[in-house]
Amino acid sequence: MRSAVMAKLRFILGDHLSRNLASLRDIDKDHDIVLMAEVGGESTIVGFHKQKLVLIYSAMRHFAEALRAEGITVDYVSLDCPNNTQSLDGELKRALNRHDVEAVVVTEPGAWRVRALMDKWEQVLGVPVEIREDERFICSHERFSAWAKGRKSLRMEFFYREMRRETGLLMTDSGPEGGQWNLDAENRSPLPPGHRAPERLRFSPDAETRRVIGLVRERFPDNFGEIEPFSWAVTRHDALRALDHFIAVALPGFGTYQDAMKSGEPFLHHGLLSAYLNIGLLGAAEVCAAAQRAYYAGDAPLNAAEGFIRQVLGWREYVRGIYWWKMPDYAQTNFLGAQRDLPWFYWSGETDMNCMANAIDDTRRHAYAHHIQRLMVTGNFALLAGIEPRQIEAWYLAVYIDAFDWVELPNVHGMVMFADGGLLASKPYAASGAYINRMSDYCAGCRYSPKVKDSENACPITLLYWNFLIENRRVLQANPRMAMAYRNLDRMDASAVQGMQQRATRFLDGINAGVTTTNPPLQGELDL
Repeated sequence: MRSAVMAKLRFILGDHLSRNLASLRDIDKDHDIVLMAEVGGESTIVGFHKQKLVLIYSAMRHFAEALRAEGITVDYVSLDCPNNTQSLDGELKRALNRHDVEAVVVTEPGAWRVRALMDKWEQVLGVPVEIREDERFICSHERFSAWAKGRKSLRMEFFYREMRRETGLLMTDSGPEGGQWNLDAENRSPLPPGHRAPERLRFSPDAETRRVIGLVRERFPDNFGEIEPFSWAVTRHDALRALDHFIAVALPGFGTYQDAMKSGEPFLHHGLLSAYLNIGLLGAAEVCAAAQRAYYAGDAPLNAAEGFIRQVLGWREYVRGIYWWKMPDYAQTNFLGAQRDLPWFYWSGETDMNCMANAIDDTRRHAYAHHIQRLMVTGNFALLAGIEPRQIEAWYLAVYIDAFDWVELPNVHGMVMFADGGLLASKPYAASGAYINRMSDYCAGCRYSPKVKDSENACPITLLYWNFLIENRRVLQANPRMAMAYRNLDRMDASAVQGMQQRATRFLDGINAGVTTTNPPLQGELDL
């Protein structure tokens, strides 16, 4: 006999670990059931970094316990459950067979591919499925579409100003705090000699996390990256501690040195908060508010608070808007026609280019590299070398602890690879070795020199930069922001340019020479 009050099944995904989640907002603790499932099918789409898997599984388990502590019934399916189908569809179907419910309630996922699955659930499963908007973000889909509609170009700066006005963050009655919307010009300094990065708060794994580490080590032995030491927060309590620590210790120098890089210093002044934001342990509004409070309290300069808020309120919300507004066709574009395979050293780290070796080693050890390493080192090389967008996108999605489809794809496809032809970024973020030399200490320990162009010791990044301009001149020379680069190219001696092209071609032809191992195959499908 059916009960008078029918239960709902609340299906919570691994990156939806927020008590403020829309699908948990009106939960009936006496009747509703929360379903959570560790599914191997999602975990093997691109062979995620071991630490990324540990973070998600451990945070899921801790979140489930927090819900149970509230008196909420949680049906939790672990990865090693004997009957686990290892798919979202399969675990939802099994749960519906276990529980007498009238409907399924979910929050919109962060991947178009998963949203397409959800849209079929009601018909396939024969039960009402309510898909609620993900309200963890400041800008809704409708708000972004209203802003974007009719615009010839979608520049983040103008979107960011709208968000500042609407939220009131760093705003006065007369306009932006300090009289300027964007203080990025103050945020491009290399580290001065002797500068010491702040000691960052890291977390020791508890017993449950240790169990997850063992499980991931057993189930995913060949995945990229080192599994230990694992030192990420896996609970909201510790994520809040990480936020407080960043605000107090690292935010004051974040603005000035956010573009700097240094060997052996993977974290510097960066937030280390994006993974917690992207799985739900922190909220976008609360981290922006914390940075604003630090500025008004005199604990952080304006360029630091504004620079941090711009990354969250501006860039993070902007790329999500682009993703949902333009998918699924967005992922298929390849404006520059890049087709080269991803070099094996992206996985092995075995390269004489010290900048690449450092960034990849940081990634291997921590599942993390900061945004300039991603954009101007590993990303810059992929752009200059003409790597096929889907291959480098799969790499970023696999190796970074904070990478989820909605944020990874626009960042890599649009900003790193310029594959969208300028929808997201106004020009390719291409740079020679001189930029890396200016912003880091990498070149000092490298066999190559960014200061020479006509020898075998010439920096491959520099050679590839000029080769990139030459090969893509037809589609890029009309871009006003590329005019200076092409003027500099045209001033060069023709024979010197030819020599650089030849050395660049030899380098590209040899990047996988002698490598017998192919790139790790995608174990799932990225097709949308």
